[in-house]
Amino acid sequence: MKYSFIFLGILFGFLLSRAGATTFDNYAQLFLFQDFQLLWVILFAIIVGALGMLYFSRIGGLSLFGKEALTFDKKPMKAGLVKGSLLFGIGWGIAGSCPGTAPAMLGEGKIMAVFSIIGIAIGTYIYGYRASKIN
Repeated sequence: MKYSFIFLGILFGFLLSRAGATTFDNYAQLFLFQDFQLLWVILFAIIVGALGMLYFSRIGGLSLFGKEALTFDKKPMKAGLVKGSLLFGIGWGIAGSCPGTAPAMLGEGKIMAVFSIIGIAIGTYIYGYRASKIN
C-alpha cells in the first residue's frame, strides 16, 4: 500500500497519453479552436473531481494512507491570483503542454517536456521565495 502511488502514477500517465493530453499537436489544435478533444477531457476531469470532492465532503471521507479526516476549506481570494493565472496560461500556451502532463510526456520520450519541467521548478521556487518574504 505504501508504494501504490507508483502504480497509480503510471496508470494516470497512461490514461493521459491515451486521452491525447501528451501530444503537443493536440494542445495547438485546442488553442487554435480546431479540435476540442482535450477540452472534453479537461471538462470530464473537472466534473469527476467536483463530484468526488462533494461526495467525500458529505460523507466525511478519510485519507487513503493516514486515515485522517479530509477537509475542504475554502481558500481566500489573493491579490496576485489573477496575474498568476494569466502567467500560468501564457506559459501553458507557449510551452504547448499542460504542466501536469509534462512528466508523462517525458516518460514517452518527448525531450521538449524537459523545458516545461524546468519552468515548473523555477516558477515553484520563485513562488515559494516570494511567499516566504510576505509571511
